[in-house]
Amino acid sequence: MGIFCSVIKFENLQDLRRLCHWGPIIALGVIAICSTMAMIDSVLWYWPLHTTGGSVNFIMLINWTVMILYNYFNAMFAGPGFVPRGWKPEKSQDSMYLQYCKVCQAYKAPRSHHCRKCNRCVMKMDHHCPWINNCCGHQNHASFTLFLLLAPLGCTHAAFIFVMTMYTQLYNRLSFGWNTVKIDMSAARRDPPPIVPFGLAAFAATLFALGLALGTTIAVGMLFFIQIKIILRNKTSIESWIEEKAKDRIQYYQLDEVFIFPYDMGSKWKNFKQVFTWSGVPEGDGLEWPIREGCDQYSLTIEQLKQKADKRVRSVRYKVIEDYNGACCPLNRGVRTFFTSPCTEEPRIRLQKGEFILATRGLRYWLYGDKILDDSFIEGTSRVRGWFPRNCVEKCPCDGESDPAPEGEKKNR
Repeated sequence: MGIFCSVIKFENLQDLRRLCHWGPIIALGVIAICSTMAMIDSVLWYWPLHTTGGSVNFIMLINWTVMILYNYFNAMFAGPGFVPRGWKPEKSQDSMYLQYCKVCQAYKAPRSHHCRKCNRCVMKMDHHCPWINNCCGHQNHASFTLFLLLAPLGCTHAAFIFVMTMYTQLYNRLSFGWNTVKIDMSAARRDPPPIVPFGLAAFAATLFALGLALGTTIAVGMLFFIQIKIILRNKTSIESWIEEKAKDRIQYYQLDEVFIFPYDMGSKWKNFKQVFTWSGVPEGDGLEWPIREGCDQYSLTIEQLKQKADKRVRSVRYKVIEDYNGACCPLNRGVRTFFTSPCTEEPRIRLQKGEFILATRGLRYWLYGDKILDDSFIEGTSRVRGWFPRNCVEKCPCDGESDPAPEGEKKNR
């Protein structure tokens, strides 16, 4: 009922405009094509509905579609939850540990970050997802992750239907060299034959849907494993990056301190229950969080303030050594760079050999930063911001700067 409640409680119709975006249009298009073709293939050509197996198969296909759309729309319309405008901590002295957002005219609550796309401070922000045209955060993290789980499972079932439909309609057996393997098709035989013949158009449509289903299974499945990994650690993608920079800062300055991530409860099950609950409502109000023993509610925000004051951590200077055309998934930059392209609406920067870049964060094979247009490094100069491959640049030998560590990767110096 959550999705229906979220629709009914629209304060205005502007939330419906989230559907008018290339991300939801593509995502819903893939769901519609795979679901429709799987049902058509099941009814007409593969598994007769008058059989028990055919009936169960058809009901499962409908069930996948309903659950996928339920979690998808819930993640989109319920939203991540935003820090109330004008919010400030109950104790006025705690405001010194928080950053102030001039746009929202409020302090940033622990674990919250300002999203330039949503133009609001998002509670427990993980990232802004173009496929739901909304942020993934505190309130919709569970629905978003369930969508990432159910979509590959549903597509796997649909892919099985597509393969078996083409096989049963085009071949009687499969040959593997010297050996011939025969498959019993008695459960899929139709007597009389189907009214609609399986022609070239049906074959082309089924093959196209199979490609979409397999591609979705691989791509979305990888995103699911990334999300479940950070959920079990009770972190977000942004917090993983903050933690890496904290370790780098301590190591660089050889400080006698150890940064402990305050929201990891020390148990994967406890971390899991922070997001997934029987009621569907995540624990907490999104403003205050349970913390592990020995940590403070503002441990992470204090570390953010330290990093903000440390220019060495904030940006690293790079020189472009190879041209880059700004492609989202560049084929000429290597297989790993191609398949690990950041899943974000943030732009890619065109690079030319000899230009300079200030990188502020990074992944294993990608960096994010500003291209300086006037060959000066003065703060406030005109810049172009976006992602670019790591293997297109090399770090300038500047004193006091270190390489932005990839998320989840420790540095060995």
